Amino acid sequence: MPKTLPQLARAARAVAVDAARICLDLFKIMVPILIGVKILKELGWITYLAKPLAPLMGLVGLPPECGLTWATAMANNLYAALAVHAALVPTMAPLTVAQATVIATMMLIAHNMFVEGAIAGKCGVGFWGQTVLRLCGAFACGFLLNAVFSGLGLFSQPAPMLFTPPPADAGLGAWAFGEVKNLAMIYLVIAGLVGLMRALDHLGVTKLFETALLPFLRLMGIGSAAATITVIGLVMGLAYGSGLILLDIQQGKVDRRDVFSAISLMSLSHALIEDTLLMYLIGATLWGTFVGRLLFSLAVVAVLSRIVGRAAGRPVAVGQ
Repeated sequence: MPKTLPQLARAARAVAVDAARICLDLFKIMVPILIGVKILKELGWITYLAKPLAPLMGLVGLPPECGLTWATAMANNLYAALAVHAALVPTMAPLTVAQATVIATMMLIAHNMFVEGAIAGKCGVGFWGQTVLRLCGAFACGFLLNAVFSGLGLFSQPAPMLFTPPPADAGLGAWAFGEVKNLAMIYLVIAGLVGLMRALDHLGVTKLFETALLPFLRLMGIGSAAATITVIGLVMGLAYGSGLILLDIQQGKVDRRDVFSAISLMSLSHALIEDTLLMYLIGATLWGTFVGRLLFSLAVVAVLSRIVGRAAGRPVAVGQ
């Protein structure tokens, strides 16, 4: 037992150091962007982002007011977008479950674009390429879902609105305190994930997991080394998956050729549990927000990885 305790202490210190290194890289990106987005919000400039989106909403079967909902999601997080959406609902015709699913899925694919795009860029994947992928992917998925739901007459019942917006910030101090708490939570989650990954690797579970997933992920252009991390990103979120990939890149554990496909898949589908359940609060159905989004993302990345690999004359490479 005396020998075990020092080993555990060293392992815990190593996990804490690696988590701090990951978070330092992430926070260098996140903090300035969070401040910039807050400034844009306070100046009311996000509404200007919504204006060109309003005419596009009709193409996916949504009222123009939903453009502001999507614009808020792109610039902020999903909670801010839901608050805006809840405020807009009384001003427009009642949405159906199909319409709520369409806007929810578009928000899930393209939200928090500045922060998450910059994090993906830190991993070596082009910021603008991922931004275009997510915006076009969100619109294309929304268009397809609307076509399917309308064509088959699905989910035409009114969407229940279960979300109640939280009270507005008491001021700049409350906002800053909330963001600090979020950053602290990110550190704790990443530290937990790093520790979990090391434990699974020590027990040999990672190898079994990679072997089971490899045939499936190979279709996505994702190698075995990035398999487990990709699944973590899909389930937990892009920041966590990208952070772990960034650590493995720095340690030379993951082939950079896998990064483009892994990040692209996580960009289109991440936080599949938490964010999907969140969209249930505005009446969206899992058939679109979970099943439709995941199938769409897998199909897009499978095709995209082959196009990029063929254009480069070699296996899938990191995008620019």
